[in-house]
Amino acid sequence: MHNIAVFASGTGTNFVAIASACAAGVLDARVAVMICDKPGAAVIDRAGEMGVEAFVFDPHAYASKVDYEKEIVKILDAKGIELVCLAGYMRIVGETLLKAYGGKIINIHPSLLPAFKGAHAVEQAVAYGVKVYGITIHWVDEQLDGGKIIAQRAFPYEGSDPEEVHRLGQKIEHELYVETINKLLCER
Repeated sequence: MHNIAVFASGTGTNFVAIASACAAGVLDARVAVMICDKPGAAVIDRAGEMGVEAFVFDPHAYASKVDYEKEIVKILDAKGIELVCLAGYMRIVGETLLKAYGGKIINIHPSLLPAFKGAHAVEQAVAYGVKVYGITIHWVDEQLDGGKIIAQRAFPYEGSDPEEVHRLGQKIEHELYVETINKLLCER
């Protein structure tokens, strides 16, 4: 069984999808730890409900990004983490974490990369008037949303409501992330 870590900052719907797939045996893995940078985020309660250990930190409580990333690396090492899955983690991964886990960190993004990088991808796509939206899973490297693409799935939408795009994309995210994690773990 593989040990994975999920990093999240918000409600944790992708965390739940991944942890549920592990619990159901869909993934030959267990979420050994959930890392969260937002004390009070809903994902913390969800991790507790699912029996997953959470490490919650306030980035402002550390002298530098290097300091909190060193602590994260210690936790990942102690848990024997083989794959790190960013799932709505709203921090840019720094050099310390990349040096320790480069080539083992994946991210899910709500656009068809390389278009619409960054935190407001859906809003940018709606403003641009795109007719086909999508989800991308990619390797994390030093470039913002710039790592090699692993998987993508598109869906049509011709409206102008970013919330509707998020809602439509979320179902696809949950399925695609579990499928992609399974594929990557089978290759290990």
